[in-house]
Amino acid sequence: MSKELFSVENDNVLFNDKQLTPKQIVVELDRYIIAQEDAKKAVAVALRNRWRRLRVEGEIKDEITPKNIIMIGPTGVGKTEIARRLAKLAAAPFVKVEASKFTEVGYVGRDVESIIRDLMEMSITLVKEEEREKVKKQAEQSVEDQLLDLLLPDSQENTSADTETKQKTRERLRQMLKEGKLEERMVEIEVTRPMSAHFEVFGPPMMGDMENQFREVLGSVLPKAKDKKKLPVSDARKLLLRESQEELIDQERVSRTALKRAEQTGIVFIDEIDKICGRDQQSKGPDVSREGVQRDLLPLVEGCTVTTKYGPIKTDHILFIASGAFHFSKPSDLMPEFQGRFPIRVELRSLTAEHFVRILTEPKNALIKQYTAMLATENLEVEFTEDAIVEIAKLTAEVNSRTENIGARRLHTLLEKMLEELSFVADELVGQKITINKAYVQERLGDIVQDQDLSRYIL
Repeated sequence: MSKELFSVENDNVLFNDKQLTPKQIVVELDRYIIAQEDAKKAVAVALRNRWRRLRVEGEIKDEITPKNIIMIGPTGVGKTEIARRLAKLAAAPFVKVEASKFTEVGYVGRDVESIIRDLMEMSITLVKEEEREKVKKQAEQSVEDQLLDLLLPDSQENTSADTETKQKTRERLRQMLKEGKLEERMVEIEVTRPMSAHFEVFGPPMMGDMENQFREVLGSVLPKAKDKKKLPVSDARKLLLRESQEELIDQERVSRTALKRAEQTGIVFIDEIDKICGRDQQSKGPDVSREGVQRDLLPLVEGCTVTTKYGPIKTDHILFIASGAFHFSKPSDLMPEFQGRFPIRVELRSLTAEHFVRILTEPKNALIKQYTAMLATENLEVEFTEDAIVEIAKLTAEVNSRTENIGARRLHTLLEKMLEELSFVADELVGQKITINKAYVQERLGDIVQDQDLSRYIL
């Protein structure tokens, strides 16, 4: 189910009354994420509240700020997946960043404002795709005429006495083009190639954004080059369609709409937030940099204006979702001001063997479905029995309990190890059916799981 939160009309961002209710959002998340009901409810309400805010009339609308969320839980329990699926449901600009990649201003590392610039780029991409879809029919008509001109170069000229014959020929070719009979015919087309500016800005890594902006400015000023390419009609159509859509799109309108979309619906997911906690209040040194990152992030979360190449963007209504395992720290170790900007705390629970059984079978993108689909490409039918799935889940929980608990990610490791030999010889088993039962699982994984030293390194 794909529901858009916003539509674009007269350069205004409008809300779509088909926006999902919190219960519907949870149902959609259930298709991909097992358990973690509390976290699903929290993000569902946060998303619905944004829609509610946009329907509020009067000045109070600007005073309603997003209720940012901190998700607390071990790795592999679904924190990132919840945020990613939420952004898809909302058709909203979404960026995922790791807090540990940033450092305090003055240290070597990325500038925190680059988060908002990345969000704006994502918003531009989303809006452009929507605008391309709107002009697609018009662009397809234009491309059809261009292809006919290439296939019958003189058909548009009226200097010849046989103009009527040429028009009939052109219409026959048009019909053949629509029926797909000319897809392999070779045509020569001109493709615009922007001149690239090759240079480097020397300085700390945070100068990377400036370097990219310089390149784009110079690239837009330098003349465009034309390349001639000989391609089949099927490939030429794709290139011509892309160029035609770009010409029909109002780039200024795209920028204005994308900026509003980023401001009103943008979602920033900050992972590993626990890595920027000061571990020991008595210690100095690196912890100063950790708190410095918090201080630099604080204005973004509180609401400030960030300059981008598309114009200034306000962060007041961007939803921030932070997550962390908090193994060696706790949310209260964050700066009080920073904590205060994340009023909603959600704890995600560790996954059990029962959860692993469901993860293997229930989601739309379940691992069992992925592996059977991949091996089916070799014309090899693979069937997992119920007791095999239960055994895989049990072994996953067992390994997680004895070594580092990496949650559902351990399933990938065990399945890959178990199917390693089968995947290697799959091309030799064409037309066969392989049944994977409990005995098969124990044969492939039993010894490794029991040998704690070996499982620590292999699983």
